[in-house]
Amino acid sequence: MPELPEVETVRQGLIPVLEGRRLVQVTARRPDLRRPLPPDFSARLEGERIIRVGRRAKYLLVETESGPVLIVHLGMSGRMVLGSGEDRRPFGKHDHVIFITDKGARIVFNDPRRFGLMTFAEKDQLGAHPLLSGIGPEPLGNEFHLDHLQKGLKRRKTNMKAALLDQKLVAGLGNIYVAEALFRAGIDPQRKTQKISRKQLERLVFSIQNVLRDAIAAGGSSLRDYAHIDGELGYFQHCFQVYARENRPCMKAGCKGTIKRIIQSGRSSFYCPVCQR
Repeated sequence: MPELPEVETVRQGLIPVLEGRRLVQVTARRPDLRRPLPPDFSARLEGERIIRVGRRAKYLLVETESGPVLIVHLGMSGRMVLGSGEDRRPFGKHDHVIFITDKGARIVFNDPRRFGLMTFAEKDQLGAHPLLSGIGPEPLGNEFHLDHLQKGLKRRKTNMKAALLDQKLVAGLGNIYVAEALFRAGIDPQRKTQKISRKQLERLVFSIQNVLRDAIAAGGSSLRDYAHIDGELGYFQHCFQVYARENRPCMKAGCKGTIKRIIQSGRSSFYCPVCQR
């Protein structure tokens, strides 16, 4: 599933083709994705000018001038594909929603597994929407800092990986970037939250922010279905230091450890048992 860097990369790609543009045609080729589309989906968007393409955690937020905010979740395999409104090639069976702007751009939401989601929220109630309420601070924002993380972990009796995957603690992190951040911070994903020192947490905040910045700069990680809106692939997967590197040597200078894979809550965790304690 796309994590924060992938969704942020999609957001940045959509800005020049959507912001300031009017939607002249919106076509839903099926009535549902992971859940039903709003019954007035196309009618509420057609004719609207897009004033901002934002992001909250792993959700895209497309704000219209006088209508609703469109909330988009890419799901496991969803992609936004940029093309031209003059393209007459037939749509594929997984091309579910098509947006055409007054500038002639065509953005197609393609989702083979159909785990994506599109719904509406009113602007003045966006933070209270069930999909967004209760989400923790953005890890690259001012509200995510050492004191927040220390306070949030005090209430938890779990391991560090599970804690960081909890969107109520910090927004947008998933399996890949939790693994990479914990490695950079030198923390074992199995370590209990109550056994982490303040100094370790300080390193962790720094590591989370830096691994996300590095991933965004690299265009995210393309593992299965993810790609930029122009079809280009991200390349942060070539920078992984632990994720998907089971039985390979640790990349930290001077370390003679080997990357290990374990299962935590049904998901793979990758770490170096020598560097991460």
